[in-house]
Amino acid sequence: MSPSSSSFALSARGSRMALLVLGLCWLAVLFDGLDMFIYGSVLPHMLAEKSLGLTPDRAGDLGSYATFGMLIGALTAGTIADRVGRKKLMVACVTLFSLASGLCALSNSVAVFGLGRTLAGVGLGGLLPTAISMVSDYAPRTRAALTIGLLMTAHHAGGILSAYVALWIVEPLGWRAAFWVCVVPLLFVPALAKFLPESLSFLVAKGRTEEARALAGRFEVELPAEAGKKAAGDRWNALANLFRGGEWTQTLLYWLASFGGLLLVYGVATWLPTLMRGEGYELGSALTFVVLFNLGGIVGMLVAGRAADRFGAPRISSLWFALTAAGVFLLSVHMPLAVTFAVVFLTGVFLNSAQVMIYATVSIRSTPDSRATAVGWTSGMGRFGAVFGPWLGGQLLAAGNGDWGFTAFAIAGLSSMVFIGIAALRSSKRAAGSDTHQGLVTAH
Repeated sequence: MSPSSSSFALSARGSRMALLVLGLCWLAVLFDGLDMFIYGSVLPHMLAEKSLGLTPDRAGDLGSYATFGMLIGALTAGTIADRVGRKKLMVACVTLFSLASGLCALSNSVAVFGLGRTLAGVGLGGLLPTAISMVSDYAPRTRAALTIGLLMTAHHAGGILSAYVALWIVEPLGWRAAFWVCVVPLLFVPALAKFLPESLSFLVAKGRTEEARALAGRFEVELPAEAGKKAAGDRWNALANLFRGGEWTQTLLYWLASFGGLLLVYGVATWLPTLMRGEGYELGSALTFVVLFNLGGIVGMLVAGRAADRFGAPRISSLWFALTAAGVFLLSVHMPLAVTFAVVFLTGVFLNSAQVMIYATVSIRSTPDSRATAVGWTSGMGRFGAVFGPWLGGQLLAAGNGDWGFTAFAIAGLSSMVFIGIAALRSSKRAAGSDTHQGLVTAH
């Protein structure tokens, strides 16, 4: 075999293996999305049946339980991943949220159901930043944001799946059947444990350099710097690095933007079908809104990823949040059904990818040894907004002010636009005044 043929074979093999990492993480995030969105999809049924004695305000509380669990999972994911490895953490997270869904299916009280949703949230919150960090390790340097966007299409594919589960399974079998469907990902766990390689950053940090070098050669990606090993010796060093020098301002801006973004994402995800029914739409149409919203999310991930790689993730995120706020506000106005469908789709395009581009920004700007911590804490701080969003929607609905829910969520979008916009301007100024070798990092 000629050298060129050998090089081509290695390249083809490396591409296939890299796709394997993205594919396995994609499936894990698909199940994450299914479990996250299923509550909002079946909530109209639970309220109509008064299952577990559910009222709108208590339903909002239950929606916040899952996001509170996600807060815990996201904040601890980086530290746990640095200790046990990202692969093991991903396997544990999928197992946890699958078993917790079984507890929800078996629950006979709000307390037990709330416990199940909280435990599921811990697994869901830990999985997402870990998966983002994993694919970032293997992504081509010039396609990092696009790769993360591709990964996050899975989250919205899970949202689409949740709507069809509610439409096809809940009607004949009841809402508990939907949560039994969410136990199915347990069957995926053995494949994830067997075929997913470990994070390169983790291997280097733990001194398993030869193993990391062999994996990097197979995947044809750059091996993380050996300096990651020293940083990993202090689990808090990665967190402290987020506040050293002038980084603290950028860190706080990303955290505040993430707060508003996740308030918007999870407020809409939890209450969209119910709020749209309150606007006079039938249940079938309300679930169609969920499908369109998540289809828009898939399209938005692909468009935003390409645009962010070219223009910078913070700039795209800020623009997307502005367009999201306009779309969410329009949903409070009763429009012809076809127009409403279009607005819901476009809102999904911009909303979901706006938040993910915050994660992409943080991931790209972080060093490999601190990436899981940086993404995890940005996601974790945002989870406070995710906890607040479902609760706020429930309180407004219970008070008979459902229309104000869309307005409140639109204001959250505008606040995130401002925070990420300021971060983008600061990044641009730093890029203009930096040395040439620092330009690529600060531009993102």
